Amino acid sequence: MCRNANLNYPQMRRIQSIHFVGIGGSGMSGIAQVLLNQGYSITGSDLKLNSSIDQLKDAGAKIFIGHDQCQVTDADVVVKSSAVDFENVEIKQAFNLNIPVIRRAEMLAELMRFRQSIAVAGTHGKTTTTSLLAAIMAEDGRDPTFIIGGKLNSFGTGAKLGKGKYLIAEADESDASFVHLQPLVAVVTNIDLDHMETYEYDIERLKSTYLNFLHNLPFYGLAVVCADDVTIQKIIKKIGRPLVTYGFSDQANVQIKDFKSHKNNSEFSLACSSHDREIPLSLKMPGRHNALNAAAAASVALEEGVSLEVIQRAVKNFSGVSRRFEEVLNIENRLRKITYIDDYGHHPNEIKATLEAARVSWPDRKIILVFQPHRFSRTRDLFSEFVSVLSTVDILILLDVYPAGEAPLTGINSEKLSQEICNKSDCHSLYLGDINLINKMLPNLMSNNDLIISQGAGDISKYTEKLKSIIQGVLDE
Repeated sequence: MCRNANLNYPQMRRIQSIHFVGIGGSGMSGIAQVLLNQGYSITGSDLKLNSSIDQLKDAGAKIFIGHDQCQVTDADVVVKSSAVDFENVEIKQAFNLNIPVIRRAEMLAELMRFRQSIAVAGTHGKTTTTSLLAAIMAEDGRDPTFIIGGKLNSFGTGAKLGKGKYLIAEADESDASFVHLQPLVAVVTNIDLDHMETYEYDIERLKSTYLNFLHNLPFYGLAVVCADDVTIQKIIKKIGRPLVTYGFSDQANVQIKDFKSHKNNSEFSLACSSHDREIPLSLKMPGRHNALNAAAAASVALEEGVSLEVIQRAVKNFSGVSRRFEEVLNIENRLRKITYIDDYGHHPNEIKATLEAARVSWPDRKIILVFQPHRFSRTRDLFSEFVSVLSTVDILILLDVYPAGEAPLTGINSEKLSQEICNKSDCHSLYLGDINLINKMLPNLMSNNDLIISQGAGDISKYTEKLKSIIQGVLDE
C-alpha cells in the first residue's frame, strides 16, 4: 500500500512510487494528479515546463526537466506517454531494472477498475463532451472523478479526485491504447481520419479498433454514439451492446432540434425517445459541433438518471474549457471591432468547425488565422485537406510545424503549405515560422473590423498573452 494512502480509495498492491515519462501531456498530467491525490508518490519527466507541470509540482510531485536514466531508479512502475518511444533512456533503464512499463491507457484502466467508469472516445469533441458530462454530474451532487485533456474553466484543472462512484475520462485513440479500457459506458463522438500511421493507413482497421473498444463494454453496459457520423453509421449494427444514438438526424434517439447559433452561445432542444417532452438547452458555446457535444453528455446523464432540470442548469452554467473557442479579447466601440479567439483544434475538420462557428458569430469580420500545424505526419497525410480549409480565411499566418516528438519529413513544412494555399486561392497566406516575430507582422495586417484566431495543439498556447498584448497595443495607438 502506498505511503500516505487515502484509504477512501482502492490501492494498487505493492505500488508506492509511480514515474511518468512525458508527464506534461494533458492526458498524462491528469492521471498523475488523481494518483497524487490518492496518496501515491509521483515523479515525472518532460522536455519543457508547462502549467500542468507547475500545478503538479505545487501539489507535491517531483518533476525533472529532461530525461535521465537515474530518474526511474526508485519507481515501482513507469507510465509512458504515447509521444515517448521505447528508445527513451528512462524507458530503456526501466526495462533493464525490470520495472513494469505501461502506457497511459493501462494506468487509466486501473483507475477505472474500481469505479463506475465512463469513457469518451472519438477524433473530435472528446474534451468538451467529457467536460460537459463532468459538469452535469457535479451539478447533480455526484462528485465525480474526472480526467480530461484540457482545463475546465469552472474547476481550474483538467483532473479531480472526487468522492463519488463515477470516473469520467477521455479515451485516447491516437495510439489505439483505448482498447485497454473497460468502461461501463462508452461514448464515441465521431470517427475521422487522424493518427492513421497507428492504423497502418487502413480505414477498416480504424473501424475495427473502435469496435473492439465498444466490445469491451459488459453486456449490461451502454454505448452512446453520434448518429450523424458517416463512419459510425457503417459500424453501428456491429456494436452488439445496449445503444443510444444522438445527433441532428431524425433517426437519433436523442435528436437536436431548433438549433440556433449566436455570437457567444447556442440554443437548441433535445427530443428524447425515452422522455415525453423536449429539453430546451442554452450553451455558452457557438457551433453545431458544440451542440453535438452537449447532446452526447446529456444522453449519458439521462441514462444515469440525472433529471432534465439538472441537465438544463448545468449546460446553461457551463463556462467552457480552456482553448476551446475561448474568447481572449473582445473590443467593440465606436471606432473598432476586434475579437481574439484561441482554439486547440488542429485537424482540418476541427478548423472547419471553428471557422463555421466564427462566421455565424461575426459574419461581417475579416478573419486573420494564426495557425501552427501539429505533427509532420498529420500535415503530410492531410495536406490537401489543410490547403482546402485554410484557404477559406482572409489572412493566414503559418508557423512552423510543431513536431510533437516526430522527426521532420522531407518536403513537409509550413512554407510549402503556405505556397500551395497562395497558388490555389485568394487567401493572403504568409509563412512566418517563428511566432516570436509576430509582433512585427500582425499589426500591419490588422484593420478596424477583425476576428483574430490562434489555432493549434502545440506550444502556440504559450503565446496567447503575447498575441493579446500585441492586439491591445495596436488598439491603443
